[in-house]
Amino acid sequence: MYELMQAAASAHGFEPDWSAWHAWSVTHRDQFWETMREYAEISPSQPAQAVCEGSGMLDTTWFPGMQLNFAEHLLCYSDDGIAIEAEDERGYTRTITYAELRVLVARCASAMRQVGITSGDRVAGFLPNIPEAIVAMLAAASLGAVWSSCSPDFGIGGVVDRFGQIEPKLLIAADGYSYNGKPIDCLERIAVIVEKIPSIQQVVVVPFLDDSPDVGGLGNTMFWNQWLPSFGSLEESSSGDLVFEPVPFDHPLYIMYSSGTTGVPKCIVHGHGGTLLQHMKELMLHCDLRRDDRIFYFTTCGWMMWNWLVSALGVGATVVLYEGAPFSPDADHLWRMAERLEITVFGTSPKFLGACEKEGLEPGRQHDLRKLRAVLSTGSPLTIENFRWTYDHVKADLQLSSICGGTDIISCFMLGNPMLPVFAGEIQCVGLGMDVRAFDASGQPVTGEKGELVCCSPFPSQPVGFWNDPDGTVYKNAYFDVYDGVWRHGDFVEITERGGVVVYGRSDATLNPGGVRIGTAEIYRQVESLDEVVDSVVIGKRTADADVDVCLFVVLREGLTLDEDLTKRIKQGIASGASKRHVPRHLAQVSAVPYTISGKKVELAVAQMVHGENVPNRDALKNPEALEQYAGIV
Repeated sequence: MYELMQAAASAHGFEPDWSAWHAWSVTHRDQFWETMREYAEISPSQPAQAVCEGSGMLDTTWFPGMQLNFAEHLLCYSDDGIAIEAEDERGYTRTITYAELRVLVARCASAMRQVGITSGDRVAGFLPNIPEAIVAMLAAASLGAVWSSCSPDFGIGGVVDRFGQIEPKLLIAADGYSYNGKPIDCLERIAVIVEKIPSIQQVVVVPFLDDSPDVGGLGNTMFWNQWLPSFGSLEESSSGDLVFEPVPFDHPLYIMYSSGTTGVPKCIVHGHGGTLLQHMKELMLHCDLRRDDRIFYFTTCGWMMWNWLVSALGVGATVVLYEGAPFSPDADHLWRMAERLEITVFGTSPKFLGACEKEGLEPGRQHDLRKLRAVLSTGSPLTIENFRWTYDHVKADLQLSSICGGTDIISCFMLGNPMLPVFAGEIQCVGLGMDVRAFDASGQPVTGEKGELVCCSPFPSQPVGFWNDPDGTVYKNAYFDVYDGVWRHGDFVEITERGGVVVYGRSDATLNPGGVRIGTAEIYRQVESLDEVVDSVVIGKRTADADVDVCLFVVLREGLTLDEDLTKRIKQGIASGASKRHVPRHLAQVSAVPYTISGKKVELAVAQMVHGENVPNRDALKNPEALEQYAGIV
């Protein structure tokens, strides 16, 4: 970050400090993004006619005329450096070098060509977080095909709602997966999925649970190792047959999906160039990632953090994959992995850090984490208590980076910065090149006040568009329906005087008792700091007089009951830590909180149940059975 800032400041005449650096990156976006492209050594096969054409968020074209390939950059190394370290909860481990990865991708791309996959075709992955997912994605990208993946914990409806819209030719799936020590077979679900999506012409099964699973019920199916053409042993092979199809900067690379909790998921298309350029900026600058780093993020193939993590190959770092439950076989498992693999950048969530605290873990004392220099966290707001626990019990001299963005931009609006201090409860800064602000109710930018998170200028990782949305109507309505020409992201935030960002929760979950906007994160921070509380969810219940009652539902430690004393302490804690207005009118004990498969609380679905409304697309939820207890609960 500092190195590039100094060079850019010298070349373009601004003061070499963070504020001026960020302001220049927004006001001179053409110069900034070209500077970033050169710094990341993204080498197109055909140069662009310009950096950008157009001025607004809906009419700007990035790098028109450029031809490049995302996979070519991620496979720019072909040496004995470690590309992938893969583990799962059963104890299986695999190590793949960059040279071996190129050969595997070449073999997979050849197999795809043999079944007729060409540029623009869709390839779908229904896979655990294993190396085959990376290999298949890179192979598809090398051909100009479009990759889309779901994790195997999705139900049939959730998969069909997603893949059915994009009509893939090829489905690559695992026979099953393991979670919390329990093997879960996927073959019956795969059979139904293939039956319901007639576009699938070929199924490739990766054996995961069983070396020789019975795939007799799947029709046109091959096993992964049989499907890949043999190039002889990896040691003797050359990846000379790996050819990268040059494609335009905005050629579709990934199709991602909205959560699908309010209707059929939207199919969000991201391009080769915008994804690559944005990810290199975030990894190289904001994460200070280098060739000798080992980066891990706890994710599945159904969450954008998988796509983000895999891009670390473009830096030449080692990508660490983990498949399974984070606390299996015990709560200390991932920290042991961090020590053993000498992980330098460890990616997780506030929920994981909070659970470690409640388990009484002392990772910094129990493990040798000398190599660890950064902890990243996303999925929900990181509380002040999460910050303090991490610095007190993991490591005192690391960079704790809360990051926030989403599937919509396949990247971050705000994230860490190795040049800046860390303040508890705040994201360090807004990303370079991102014109992010908080708008008040009248649509004016505010500092030091809560408001809507917006982005006022174009950036390269905006979606190319939505699938099956030829005139862009669905895309415009998703982000530009509130402020003309300004991206409204749907988060309730505060940008502080020092440039940090505090996230208070989703805008659609913001509470309005008495007309005052309250972020759900403000309540979660107070209630989940109590040792008795394992989890919680808060919603607003509409009242007859058009007001809102705050309703809080808590999951308690096993064997505990929400009695009068605990109820009183919860309410007192919220009143003193937040305000009396935050205190719930209704407080009840539940057995579980519903989550999306990517691990986010689903306040909206809980609110629908409380109001007696239908909850569509329950297959988008990780634990849809948790919903029923909320019907008529208050």
